[in-house]
Amino acid sequence: MAAAGGGTVKEVKSKTELDNIVAEGAPAVLHFWASWCEASKHMDQVFSHLSTDFPLARFLRVEAEEQPEISEAHSVSAVPFFVFFKDGKAVDTLEGADPSSLANKVAKVAGSIRPGDSAAPASLGMAAGPTILETVQELAKENGASHHIKQPSPGMDANLKKRLQQLISSHPIMLFMKGNPESPKCGFSQKLVDILKKENVKFGSFDILTDNEVREGLKKFSNWPTYPQLYCKGELLGGSDIAIAMHENGELGQVFKDHDIEIIDSATGKTEPNGGKGGISGSSGLNTATSHRLRGIINSSPVVLFMKGTPDEPRCGFSRKVVDILRQENVKFASFDILTDDEVRQGLKVYSNWSSYPQLYIKEELIGGSDIVLEMQKSGELKKVLAEKGIASGATLEDRLKQLINSSPVMLFIKGTPDAPKCGFSSKVVNALKEEGLEFGSFDILTDEEVRQGLKAFSNWPTFPQLYYKGELVGGCDIVLELHNNGELKSTLSE
Repeated sequence: MAAAGGGTVKEVKSKTELDNIVAEGAPAVLHFWASWCEASKHMDQVFSHLSTDFPLARFLRVEAEEQPEISEAHSVSAVPFFVFFKDGKAVDTLEGADPSSLANKVAKVAGSIRPGDSAAPASLGMAAGPTILETVQELAKENGASHHIKQPSPGMDANLKKRLQQLISSHPIMLFMKGNPESPKCGFSQKLVDILKKENVKFGSFDILTDNEVREGLKKFSNWPTYPQLYCKGELLGGSDIAIAMHENGELGQVFKDHDIEIIDSATGKTEPNGGKGGISGSSGLNTATSHRLRGIINSSPVVLFMKGTPDEPRCGFSRKVVDILRQENVKFASFDILTDDEVRQGLKVYSNWSSYPQLYIKEELIGGSDIVLEMQKSGELKKVLAEKGIASGATLEDRLKQLINSSPVMLFIKGTPDAPKCGFSSKVVNALKEEGLEFGSFDILTDEEVRQGLKAFSNWPTFPQLYYKGELVGGCDIVLELHNNGELKSTLSE
């Protein structure tokens, strides 16, 4: 396809074609995209402009779901996703909609735009206007450009939502895949079917290729952009990459056991109970250093959650459930992503004699996993335990927002920092305040999703940046620039 600025972006149709292009040794950038993802579409505009600015590099694109062999080769589980090649091999990757990072990484593999220019452009102003950048940054956070697991979209049709919930709950283990277990239509689906068969569990399946309403609706319902999707007792476990990792380390079987999933006797073909927690006894297998490290993490905060992912980006439905419960109880808690540290992940199972995740600790004591925490919340026992152990509920979000807004007489909520704004609108407001010689505090809303979304509702102002004076909203970029151009900004912020 021809790029908007005159460059060329080539659509790759097969892994062989990609391998041949990469083997030529020239710098190349590959964009994995999806037609349903708005952030992908807008990043494509940035990508096209960059193909003009860096004519010596090859710019390639692949529709992730239509080319599973290529996606699998590069471990793609979210879009937009970029792979950077140099001298015939992959040297870097980028997940999500981040125009500045994309430009910087392109520059690193392709060199400067023109002789004598910086090899790492600080912004894409020369390539893509601020409207594109602002749109991309918003979509990256709000439309799940990178696979954040969130609650179902409140705007979804009620009948479709009900249908999806019924499908997900139709079997204790439910697999949404391309094709059927006897005839999978993609490599990822084939792998998950093979894994479930090795785990000797019965499972239901749904061929998403036969029903586009389900196919597109489930992406929004679970906020998981790719297939297959595996559910256990109505909770999303994840896609093929997560299921494969859980199977290889024995955790998938333990999750099934913890949720009383019946197994199939390989000799008789009959199902038999598979219940019971734990199953690992004693901690004698841990060395002193590992035990000491685990105790240190458990003691690092009064409430500690060992989970898959982070509170803002859970990587499994069970972890998300516990995060939601703690937030509903207004409990401050620390977390540890066990996917990032296999020593902690495996060691804690032995240390606690609890073989699955998440695991919640309160004042060094193991409370349990998602099922126990949910039962305790419903019965009121969780609130009682927190009170008995002296864990006070944290401040409400509204209290926190008020505190932030009033932390400086002139307070600016922006994307990035005053020294490194992450969007054109934020940069313009920062420059206006600096030109007026005004001192101001700032908060980077990209670092805290709770503040970002909460402030929109609190102020009834849907975009950023937002400027406040003595606790009152002044406005966004347009209003600030108008006051600045009329010579009224300094007086407005000095009254």
